[in-house]
Amino acid sequence: MSDVFSSRLIAEFRANRGALGGRFEGWPLAVLTTTGARTGLRREVLLGWLEIEGNGVVVASANGADRHPAWYHNIRRHPMVTVEAGGDAYQAMAAIPRGAAYERLFAQVVAKAPGYGDYQAKTTREIPVVVLHRIDKRGKGMGDWLVEVHQWFRAELRALREQADDLADGSATALVRPEPDLAHEMRTHCLGFCTALRRHHLGEDSVVFPSLAEQFPALAPAIAQLAGQHQVVARLQDAIRQLVDGFVPGESDPVRLRAELERLAGEVEAHFEFEEQTVVTALNATAAAPPTA
Repeated sequence: MSDVFSSRLIAEFRANRGALGGRFEGWPLAVLTTTGARTGLRREVLLGWLEIEGNGVVVASANGADRHPAWYHNIRRHPMVTVEAGGDAYQAMAAIPRGAAYERLFAQVVAKAPGYGDYQAKTTREIPVVVLHRIDKRGKGMGDWLVEVHQWFRAELRALREQADDLADGSATALVRPEPDLAHEMRTHCLGFCTALRRHHLGEDSVVFPSLAEQFPALAPAIAQLAGQHQVVARLQDAIRQLVDGFVPGESDPVRLRAELERLAGEVEAHFEFEEQTVVTALNATAAAPPTA
């Protein structure tokens, strides 16, 4: 399809609120606007459209050609897209299912539109199926929940730093509560905080991050960076745990403990900010927040 012919079809599609005449009459279609993988420019393409399990779905069939279409390479690099279908326009995150999820989805695609099975029979290339997760359709999403979890960790870390300040500065609080009591409180608090943060990061490393990296290839480098940050934070936690476990009032150095907590706070905040910038949108698009008790 030439660029001129495609542009005319897209213009007609928009003028008729998602409908075309002629040989395309009655076809379910959508305009997908992507960002060029190499150019960074907006690219529009008219595609066959399916709705499966409440999400829009498009298929990178290229009529059974042996090479992926250009728009598919674009969404692998830039998963944020604009979708126009049925007279509606919205932003979406374009996910690429793999493995068993792909097999199940492709079977659903072929059941709805058998022609895609014919295209697959023409090529040895595994024809990708792309799920378009609408960003604005949900209420509270998993990404929003993640930010709330981060806020809890931030508050707990602030409280730990205040306890370390009390020990290091000999403040009025330390005069009300003797140093041995403060040290015990901090040891208990630190144990709970470190255990919770480790479990949180373990869940991300084992479940959340692999799923995101698989669905959104463009996020893989950022996710690898986040996993590396988890290791840095874990090493700092180990050092602080050793200081807290061995803290002897009147003998140990509370200033060193406070300095290590400041280092941890800086690393954790940088990690949280980067994580919120890179994965919250994808999490909100693909999963609702877990139920609260």
